[in-house]
Amino acid sequence: MDNSGYTTLTRQSGLMREMQTVANNIANVSTTGFRKEGVIFSEFVQALPNEGSSLSMATADARNIDLRQGPVTLTGGTFDFAIEGEGFFLIETPEGQALTRAGAFTPNADGELVNPDGYRLLDAGAAPIFVPPDARSVSLASDGTLSADGRPLAQIGLFEPQEISDLTQKGGVLFATSQEPLPVEGATILQGYLEDSNVNPVIEIARMIEVQRAYELGQNFLEKEDERLRSVLQTLGR
Repeated sequence: MDNSGYTTLTRQSGLMREMQTVANNIANVSTTGFRKEGVIFSEFVQALPNEGSSLSMATADARNIDLRQGPVTLTGGTFDFAIEGEGFFLIETPEGQALTRAGAFTPNADGELVNPDGYRLLDAGAAPIFVPPDARSVSLASDGTLSADGRPLAQIGLFEPQEISDLTQKGGVLFATSQEPLPVEGATILQGYLEDSNVNPVIEIARMIEVQRAYELGQNFLEKEDERLRSVLQTLGR
């Protein structure tokens, strides 16, 4: 295979990763707190022995996360929380702490607030939040202070990664950081609301069509190159 073939193969590999990322975005259009992802293409250019010629190879190993605010929907749920502004909820998982914008929580058997996977929501001091089972009314102030029957229980913590580039998707709507997350001030937490996915389905479908066409063009090129090489080999073998 010549240089153009190797270049096209690396491009095809990157386009396949981008197609998978776009498909995952579309699949999570209705997922609470989901953050759109994209891939970053990098180009490596190598000078060749022939004067004035070079070889270009592309890769799409890196991903970026779109942190723009998603639409907020009224649910009326007592333990449905939505963040307006920057920051993430801090969740305790078996693999360590994780960040999320998905704010649907419920009390477990021990009275601790947990997400749908059973992972505990942590307060500003990284401690679990307990709600008395006999509480008649639970209210949340905009600064994250959670109260039961007018008595403060805890302050829900909001955190952010030290570096945005350090934020990696852990699975679903959870994100991990290699460094200790920092507290966030100034953001508002709404009770009875949930933040929707920030994926725009129209834009993502249009992007999927664009990537698919680019992939098909590369595939056609590889097939024609294969036919050309076969023709040359058959001619030389006569």
